[in-house]
Amino acid sequence: MIFAWWTPSHFIMLGLLIGFAIAHSGLAALRPWAEKRIGARLYRIVFALVSLPLAVVLIIYFINHRYEGWQLWQVQGVPGVESVVWVLSAISFLFLYPATFNLLEIAAIQKPQVHLYETGIIRVTRHPQMVGQIIWCIAHTLWLGTTFTLVTSVGLVLHHLFGVWHGDRRLTNRYGEAFTSVKDRTSIIPFLAIIQGKQTLKLQEFLRPAYLGVAVFVLLVWWSHPLFIQATGKVNW
Repeated sequence: MIFAWWTPSHFIMLGLLIGFAIAHSGLAALRPWAEKRIGARLYRIVFALVSLPLAVVLIIYFINHRYEGWQLWQVQGVPGVESVVWVLSAISFLFLYPATFNLLEIAAIQKPQVHLYETGIIRVTRHPQMVGQIIWCIAHTLWLGTTFTLVTSVGLVLHHLFGVWHGDRRLTNRYGEAFTSVKDRTSIIPFLAIIQGKQTLKLQEFLRPAYLGVAVFVLLVWWSHPLFIQATGKVNW
């Protein structure tokens, strides 16, 4: 049959992605209302208790079903492809995790706040997590080449594109003209604001311990990747 490759796992992954998007973006939208009633720290804990388990389920399910569906291409034996995938993955982490710079706020040890940044990675793109997710999806879709991976990547990218609109909307409501000015001086497309002369890349802003932490994290992922895949394979999902 022509759609024999469209396995149930494709639908399940789409459902998981939609559920995660609703929970994650929905809680983000409720932040001003929730913080007034339960406080910033308790809100952060609730947000983490909802988002993290859903993210873990997504990761495990993706790893366990990544080779399902139609094999669109197979480049794993092509010289140099694995190196390209690892380089792209490392670059994606540099974009994905700038929010982890405020680790004490993420852990709710310090009072979590909404920050209006215009330095470091924000000079490159106003939405680094979206850019990082796209790079990660390109790398893994290239490596795996299955329809399941493609469906997962499309779902993740669409969620982050919605997050671009949603995030800008929430910051506009919160900061008004202050964010509008930042928006005018930054860009969604990487390096566009720099090319347009609205921003100047300052390399010294990247010389901070957090980037060293990201580099160490990438090395740990590279080292533990086979072990992680073996561990998730023991989960019967």
